[in-house]
Amino acid sequence: MNEDLKSISSFPQSKEELFYISPRFKYPLTPDQILKLLENRYEPTVIVDEESGQVVAYANLYDYKDDVCCLGNVIVSKDFRGKGAANYYLLKTMIMKAKSIYKVKHLLLSCHSTNSRGLAFYHKQGLNPLICE
Repeated sequence: MNEDLKSISSFPQSKEELFYISPRFKYPLTPDQILKLLENRYEPTVIVDEESGQVVAYANLYDYKDDVCCLGNVIVSKDFRGKGAANYYLLKTMIMKAKSIYKVKHLLLSCHSTNSRGLAFYHKQGLNPLICE
Protein backbone atom coordinates (compact mmCIF):
# COMPACT_ATOMS: atom_id res chain seq x y z
CA MET A 1 0.00 0.00 0.00
CA ASN A 2 2.84 2.43 0.76
CA GLU A 3 4.21 2.01 -2.76
CA ASP A 4 0.75 2.70 -4.20
CA LEU A 5 0.49 5.87 -2.12
CA LYS A 6 3.91 7.03 -3.31
CA SER A 7 2.84 6.48 -6.91
CA ILE A 8 -0.47 8.30 -6.44
CA SER A 9 1.37 11.18 -4.74
CA SER A 10 3.38 11.70 -7.92
CA PHE A 11 0.32 12.05 -10.20
CA PRO A 12 -0.53 15.76 -9.67
CA GLN A 13 1.66 17.85 -11.94
CA SER A 14 0.88 21.25 -10.42
CA LYS A 15 -0.76 23.02 -7.47
CA GLU A 16 -3.80 23.68 -9.65
CA GLU A 17 -4.16 20.03 -10.62
CA LEU A 18 -3.84 18.96 -6.99
CA PHE A 19 -6.53 21.49 -6.01
CA TYR A 20 -8.87 19.84 -8.54
CA ILE A 21 -8.30 16.48 -6.86
CA SER A 22 -8.93 17.88 -3.39
CA PRO A 23 -8.77 21.44 -2.06
CA ARG A 24 -7.63 19.93 1.24
CA PHE A 25 -4.35 18.71 -0.21
CA LYS A 26 -1.16 20.81 -0.13
CA TYR A 27 1.34 20.64 -2.99
CA PRO A 28 3.33 18.51 -3.32
CA LEU A 29 1.00 15.64 -2.41
CA THR A 30 2.34 13.13 0.11
CA PRO A 31 1.19 9.63 1.14
CA ASP A 32 0.34 10.99 4.61
CA GLN A 33 -2.12 13.50 3.13
CA ILE A 34 -3.89 10.72 1.27
CA LEU A 35 -4.05 8.54 4.39
CA LYS A 36 -5.51 11.40 6.44
CA LEU A 37 -8.22 12.05 3.86
CA LEU A 38 -9.07 8.33 3.73
CA GLU A 39 -10.33 8.50 7.32
CA ASN A 40 -13.67 9.68 5.86
CA ARG A 41 -13.61 7.84 2.53
CA TYR A 42 -14.79 4.47 1.28
CA GLU A 43 -13.43 2.01 -1.24
CA PRO A 44 -10.10 3.64 -2.09
CA THR A 45 -9.39 2.07 -5.46
CA VAL A 46 -6.13 1.77 -7.35
CA ILE A 47 -6.03 0.70 -11.00
CA VAL A 48 -2.82 -1.08 -12.03
CA ASP A 49 -1.56 -1.62 -15.58
CA GLU A 50 -1.39 -5.39 -16.10
CA GLU A 51 1.67 -5.26 -18.35
CA SER A 52 3.92 -2.97 -16.32
CA GLY A 53 2.44 -3.34 -12.83
CA GLN A 54 2.42 0.46 -12.64
CA VAL A 55 -0.30 2.30 -10.68
CA VAL A 56 -2.23 4.27 -13.28
CA ALA A 57 -5.36 5.66 -11.61
CA TYR A 58 -7.02 6.25 -8.24
CA ALA A 59 -10.39 7.30 -6.80
CA ASN A 60 -12.62 6.76 -3.77
CA LEU A 61 -16.18 7.22 -2.55
CA TYR A 62 -17.42 9.55 0.20
CA ASP A 63 -20.52 11.05 1.84
CA TYR A 64 -22.45 7.79 1.63
CA LYS A 65 -26.00 8.14 2.93
CA ASP A 66 -29.09 6.14 2.06
CA ASP A 67 -28.87 5.52 -1.67
CA VAL A 68 -26.44 8.34 -2.59
CA CYS A 69 -22.68 8.78 -2.44
CA CYS A 70 -20.02 10.89 -4.10
CA LEU A 71 -17.08 9.96 -6.27
CA GLY A 72 -13.90 11.69 -5.20
CA ASN A 73 -10.19 12.20 -5.68
CA VAL A 74 -10.23 10.97 -9.28
CA ILE A 75 -6.73 11.09 -10.74
CA VAL A 76 -4.79 9.35 -13.50
CA SER A 77 -1.03 9.10 -13.92
CA LYS A 78 0.24 11.56 -16.54
CA ASP A 79 1.67 8.61 -18.50
CA PHE A 80 -1.79 7.06 -18.88
CA ARG A 81 -4.01 10.08 -19.46
CA GLY A 82 -6.05 9.87 -22.63
CA LYS A 83 -5.49 6.11 -22.90
CA GLY A 84 -8.74 4.86 -21.35
CA ALA A 85 -7.54 4.14 -17.80
CA ALA A 86 -10.14 6.44 -16.25
CA ASN A 87 -12.96 5.62 -18.63
CA TYR A 88 -12.66 1.89 -19.08
CA TYR A 89 -11.40 0.90 -15.68
CA LEU A 90 -11.60 3.51 -12.96
CA LEU A 91 -15.08 4.95 -13.53
CA LYS A 92 -16.63 1.58 -14.30
CA THR A 93 -15.03 0.05 -11.21
CA MET A 94 -16.19 2.88 -8.95
CA ILE A 95 -19.74 2.79 -10.34
CA MET A 96 -19.84 -0.98 -9.86
CA LYS A 97 -18.61 -0.69 -6.27
CA ALA A 98 -21.11 2.05 -5.43
CA LYS A 99 -24.00 0.03 -6.84
CA SER A 100 -23.06 -3.45 -5.64
CA ILE A 101 -21.53 -2.74 -2.22
CA TYR A 102 -23.54 0.31 -1.11
CA LYS A 103 -26.68 -0.15 -3.25
CA VAL A 104 -26.33 3.43 -4.44
CA LYS A 105 -28.91 4.74 -6.89
CA HIS A 106 -27.20 8.12 -7.33
CA LEU A 107 -23.47 8.60 -7.66
CA LEU A 108 -22.56 12.27 -7.49
CA LEU A 109 -19.37 13.96 -8.57
CA SER A 110 -18.18 17.51 -8.67
CA CYS A 111 -15.70 19.28 -10.89
CA HIS A 112 -14.22 22.76 -10.66
CA SER A 113 -15.38 25.18 -13.34
CA THR A 114 -11.77 25.86 -14.37
CA ASN A 115 -10.95 22.15 -14.80
CA SER A 116 -11.71 22.07 -18.52
CA ARG A 117 -10.03 18.71 -19.07
CA GLY A 118 -12.06 17.11 -16.26
CA LEU A 119 -15.32 18.68 -17.41
CA ALA A 120 -14.76 17.53 -20.99
CA PHE A 121 -13.93 14.00 -19.81
CA TYR A 122 -17.01 13.67 -17.59
CA HIS A 123 -19.34 15.02 -20.26
CA LYS A 124 -17.83 12.61 -22.80
CA GLN A 125 -18.73 9.78 -20.41
CA GLY A 126 -22.32 11.03 -20.21
CA LEU A 127 -21.88 12.29 -16.65
CA ASN A 128 -23.10 15.66 -15.42
CA PRO A 129 -20.82 16.81 -12.60
CA LEU A 130 -21.84 19.45 -10.11
CA ILE A 131 -19.80 22.51 -11.08
CA CYS A 132 -17.77 24.10 -8.30
CA GLU A 133 -16.43 27.63 -8.44
